[in-house]
Amino acid sequence: MTLITHSEEETIALGKKIGSKLQKGDVIALQGTLGAGKTTITKGIALALGIEDTITSPTFCLISEYEGKMPLYHMDVYRLEGGEDFINLGVDDMLYGRGVCLIEWSEKIMEELPKKTIILRLEPKEDGSRTISLENWKYGEL
Repeated sequence: MTLITHSEEETIALGKKIGSKLQKGDVIALQGTLGAGKTTITKGIALALGIEDTITSPTFCLISEYEGKMPLYHMDVYRLEGGEDFINLGVDDMLYGRGVCLIEWSEKIMEELPKKTIILRLEPKEDGSRTISLENWKYGEL
């Protein structure tokens, strides 16, 4: 499924639609360049999960945990060397637990993620819009 957003507000709104359909144990691999909108779409997903905290990219802390209707584990693996570093963070309980995992820069650790992982790719365009594609999406139309 491929969608286009034309503003930060539309990207957050799309995140809300995605988040409203997620269930515990879902893992979303966020992929895209710097500034593609990974954290922006995460803000919308968090809102749908009833999270009122300010969402920021966890680049330096690696994992931010938020409480809402279910836990949200927001990870940024940009600074990791690869899959072994990821596993050494102790992420199994998060990947296979009672919450939702969103992983920025997931391209680096795809081999460590569950087969059912939803891949969400964001591609910014020169006009400010974003092309957003979902693979392994199992919840119907948005």
